[in-house]
Amino acid sequence: MSTAKKFAGQTFVYGLSTIAGRVLSFFLTPIYTRTFSTKVYGIFGNLYSYASILNALLAFGMETTFFRYLNKRPDDKQTVYNNAFGAVLAMSLLFLALTFPFAGLITSWIRIDSSTPVSEYILFIKFFIGTLVVDAISVIPFAKIRADGRPGRYGMLKFVNVMMFVSLNLMFIYLLPAIVKHNWPGAGLIAPWFKQGWIGYVFLSNFIANSITAIMLLPEFLKLRPKFSKELLTEMLMYSWPVLIANFSYLVNENLDKILLGKLLPLNESATQVGIYSACSKISVFLSIFVNAFRLGAEPFFFSHAKNKNATQTYARIMHYFVIAVCMIFVALVANIELLKYFIKGKDAAQTALYWSGIKVIPVLLFGYVSLGIYMNLSVWYKLTDQTKYGLYISGIGALVTIVLNVIFIPFYGYIASAWISLSTYTTMMVLSYLWGQKHYPIPYLLKKNLTYIIISLALVYLSFSIFKRNIFISNGLFILFALGALYTERKELKAIFSK
Repeated sequence: MSTAKKFAGQTFVYGLSTIAGRVLSFFLTPIYTRTFSTKVYGIFGNLYSYASILNALLAFGMETTFFRYLNKRPDDKQTVYNNAFGAVLAMSLLFLALTFPFAGLITSWIRIDSSTPVSEYILFIKFFIGTLVVDAISVIPFAKIRADGRPGRYGMLKFVNVMMFVSLNLMFIYLLPAIVKHNWPGAGLIAPWFKQGWIGYVFLSNFIANSITAIMLLPEFLKLRPKFSKELLTEMLMYSWPVLIANFSYLVNENLDKILLGKLLPLNESATQVGIYSACSKISVFLSIFVNAFRLGAEPFFFSHAKNKNATQTYARIMHYFVIAVCMIFVALVANIELLKYFIKGKDAAQTALYWSGIKVIPVLLFGYVSLGIYMNLSVWYKLTDQTKYGLYISGIGALVTIVLNVIFIPFYGYIASAWISLSTYTTMMVLSYLWGQKHYPIPYLLKKNLTYIIISLALVYLSFSIFKRNIFISNGLFILFALGALYTERKELKAIFSK
């Protein structure tokens, strides 16, 4: 049980920092929806979708590669660190050179709102380019912190980053307008340049916060040495490029729908639909937080535990309790949608009605995250066996499903189609990973038990959302029954874990 406790402890610390950060960011959502119209919020969702996809490209799959080669070459950790960082730095500088001078051209291609001046869009793009480069060069130093077993420092840096981002947002949205409005000290200096309600301040806040975080990573940067191994770098790149394509494809699945909504719908409605869809997807953030916290703790743990003789049994046990946890979160969130929807309330009744019109896609998006989390858990097999090409195949198939189905159905059904296609994609990836994984690296997953929990959670969500019309009391009653049933079923195993 010591390995399970170690994994749980690491995941808890990483999860706590991730939860704190994401929850603080989540609480910006009601501020944004009350400050910006659905159309302006659509610009926000659209640009961050592009940024998420490009983040994967710049990281070049080197985070996973870094962990793998620390495990493969424990006596050459410094060279592994140097090579991983050097590869990401080279990619980032190339990206900067190829994009910053052409911000105007990029704007003409991705702009989704004709009412926003082109000059402002160009500025948005430049903010994002800077943020992406700063993010990319921080990836490997952050990975080193995790590899060194320092979740406390990792959590502190992430927490400071989010606090800085939140504080800057509050300053631009509330403090500076109040200073100007009431003519407080400094109003004369602020008024000439300040634009109230300008979405660009959100992007500027992100750039400043991430730059400060990069400065705080200076101790990790100072550990870099100008010592590279061409042979090792070539080997790492061969391992990482399928990981890159897999990560890139995953983020295409996660974000391309918002991009295609902006491209395939008429210009006068695309930004509004992206805004509604982006805002409603924020309610699924709690399940997304758990999935990402699991990934942060699981990846280094799986690699470090791979040589143990009972590794596959440990992986199966982790999967089982992961399935129970995500199913409970799924049911709990749907049970409380009538409360959670107030986080995306608009600045007036008309805007609120627009945002709330998208609530029907939330259960679909949530179950998509259930499938995605299971897929991330399953993906251990191709990473441990150095068969990352299968990650490429699976994510590539997922990306193909996303692109083809969105192109076909968005013009007819808008963001409703995007939600169902997202679920279909992640479910497809989950099934493929399980089938191929059992052939190449069999893990004795408790398939029947896991499927039982999934099916029960789906049935309870359907009852809660469709039959009982989101009645908060009945829905939470169903959730409590589900939780008690799970505790009773797993009581012997849980008792054994807690007794040790």
